[in-house]
Amino acid sequence: MLPSPFEIRLALPSDHLPLYRMLELYQYDLSDIWDQDLDAQGEYGYALDRFWSQPECTAFVALVNGHYAGFALVDHKVKVGSHGYWMDQFFILKKYRRSGLGKYLAMQVFNHLPGDWEVGQMPDNHVAQQFWRRIIADVAGEFDEHILSSGQWQGVVQCFNQRII
Repeated sequence: MLPSPFEIRLALPSDHLPLYRMLELYQYDLSDIWDQDLDAQGEYGYALDRFWSQPECTAFVALVNGHYAGFALVDHKVKVGSHGYWMDQFFILKKYRRSGLGKYLAMQVFNHLPGDWEVGQMPDNHVAQQFWRRIIADVAGEFDEHILSSGQWQGVVQCFNQRII
């Protein structure tokens, strides 16, 4: 059941700090499978400014009853192909997981940016792999899956084309 009222929208400059703080929660959630350390300020840190300064980067926020509930960050740094959209980061607060909000956010993002897509997950993030396989099958029907085991980014990547619907 999707929580209501909810809102999915492009991030505004006023969303920068809440997005940064949600990114810290996201990175903490993955700290058992993503080898990162806190910096001198006690933060993981993330280069978020590019989502406001580079036109190829797009940030979305999800809100429930006016409260931040998650985000999606998209750029063009594909890992398998030569062009398309890359789901750089995707996060739903634990309170809203298994509510349908994650699927709804993903579908809104894919529909907003039709074209070739790549969505990747870390090798040990089996929950995310199941989530994305299910969502992408619902949205696009068919997809190709690749396992990248060398290079700067390693993990499982689903590639598909999202048509305008």
